[in-house]
Amino acid sequence: MTTKINKRQLIGASFIICTLSFGAALLGSCADFLEIKPQSEIILEDFWNEKADVENVAIGCYSALQRDAVMQRMIIWGEARSENVQSGQNINNNLDLYNVLRENITAKNRFTTWDGFYDVINRCNTVLKYAPGVAEADPGFTQGDLNAIIAEMTALRSLCYFYLIRTFRDVPYSTVAFTDDDQEMDLPATPFEDVLDSLINDLERVKKDAVVRYPESSQGVTPRYQTGRITRDAIYAMLCEMYLWKKDYDNCIRYAELVIQSKKDMYEEEKSLGGRASLRSNDAIMEKRLNGYPLVNDALSGNIFGSAYEAIFAQGVSRETILELGFNENPSQSDYLANSAISSLFGNADNQKGLLQASEVLKDDIQKESGRAIFEDNNKKLDARLYFNCNYDNGNILKHAVSSVEIDAGGTSPKLNRQSYYANGNNSSKWIIYRLPDIMLLEAEALCQQMQEGNEQSVLDFNAPKLDKCFQLVNAINKRSICKATLTDADTLKRGDYTTKNLMEQLVMRERQRELMFEGKRWYDLVRYCMRAGNTNPIVNVVSKRDDVNASFAQNFFKKMDAIFWPYNMEEMKVNKNLKPNPVFGSGESTSYEKTK
Repeated sequence: MTTKINKRQLIGASFIICTLSFGAALLGSCADFLEIKPQSEIILEDFWNEKADVENVAIGCYSALQRDAVMQRMIIWGEARSENVQSGQNINNNLDLYNVLRENITAKNRFTTWDGFYDVINRCNTVLKYAPGVAEADPGFTQGDLNAIIAEMTALRSLCYFYLIRTFRDVPYSTVAFTDDDQEMDLPATPFEDVLDSLINDLERVKKDAVVRYPESSQGVTPRYQTGRITRDAIYAMLCEMYLWKKDYDNCIRYAELVIQSKKDMYEEEKSLGGRASLRSNDAIMEKRLNGYPLVNDALSGNIFGSAYEAIFAQGVSRETILELGFNENPSQSDYLANSAISSLFGNADNQKGLLQASEVLKDDIQKESGRAIFEDNNKKLDARLYFNCNYDNGNILKHAVSSVEIDAGGTSPKLNRQSYYANGNNSSKWIIYRLPDIMLLEAEALCQQMQEGNEQSVLDFNAPKLDKCFQLVNAINKRSICKATLTDADTLKRGDYTTKNLMEQLVMRERQRELMFEGKRWYDLVRYCMRAGNTNPIVNVVSKRDDVNASFAQNFFKKMDAIFWPYNMEEMKVNKNLKPNPVFGSGESTSYEKTK
């Protein structure tokens, strides 16, 4: 059967193909491609002839993730309902975001739409459908090449579904490519646990076929491929987190250790080959400071800090990065888009305060002299993340919004010396989906869940090695951020302060919040804590502190677990008669909507 797709449907796909992330050469131009068949109709199978066709469409899937609408949702779904942010500048011009920040979310809110993620999912399914036929037709497309593409597209599809279930809980789930208007698309929502199990099974099935590292000597392959495309380490990172959500802590720890060991091996290999300049300087000091973990080290001499921030978020392809989306501040002169979502939400050179700003909760925490709930009293305000996450004087978010920061630690207390904002609309900050500290802290969280409650000697003996390992993981990340060239015991966390499961668990949660702040992780962490606890207390305790939300309303609204997820969009429910609305959210209209038949 010949699959036909009309020109309107294909334009989206051909646009992505013609704006590939990594500059792959393609079939001339979009216009040339559309002229192959009559304007009203394209025969889809005619495109899938050789290895390059498969590769180009696969790379185009990443470009679809970079689009502004998808990036906005990664940020807003992961941060906007948390206590990290509150209303920023000109928020009245964006009523939908304004309502999200006030927990006044209805099915009419545009940030409840999910079509960008399903577009990527369908692109991946389409590659998975047609790639085997190309392998049969093109001798240059080997079985190994096919297996690697299948692994990559399966993992990218799994990543999109993972975003969806963490946001909406139960979602329509399909591994079939929709390439024909006649196909039935109104699927019922599959339960969260079933989708999660399917994602894990898929990743377990393909993990050994994934590319370990892209050979940089290959034509057109740059270092950006190592972190800009899914590798085996990225699949291991996804499995690590998915198993944590599944409460399979043994497997979470196993995959975390595989990622950590892989990063250590790469670090040692770089050193043996001469490596980058940063690898050749102060190695012994750095490794002691970081407990042997190959994190990006900051300045280890002098009083100026901030180089780690620039290496990770501005330059990208850092030693600790596992998977990131790349952007460029001059999109017309490169193969990359600009990160316009960050520019509008977090700020830019014209409007240093974006639609979002750091919350009063964060600002109050740093201003305290003791009893902080997020940052550690033990660090005595030496934590660099106090200064490059956001400016606590005015609430401006700095992470991702600036290309560099300079923290002067020469005085009695560190201070933000300088920051360089990206131009309005021309942000090139990398959006990191996974990096090593994230995985280390997921492992620490799993270790905490394996510990026993109680003060009996048998319990203390059982917990001791797990407490030691947790502390080693957290302390490496924490010490990396301390603004002093030479650390003393007085500057760092003390193992003796964290002697129980609860104390260590709270430390791990705080470290995740301050290390991954504004990286689209916080709300999902809170949802996971609630699902594990079997109640909404973790979210109620933080949301009720926000200035944008009435505390008594939050305590009442979040009584039901349904409230920690998002509602399905009204238009989706009109089209898909099998979707049932989340009962705690309104429709957004004065009259009820009617489903199509």
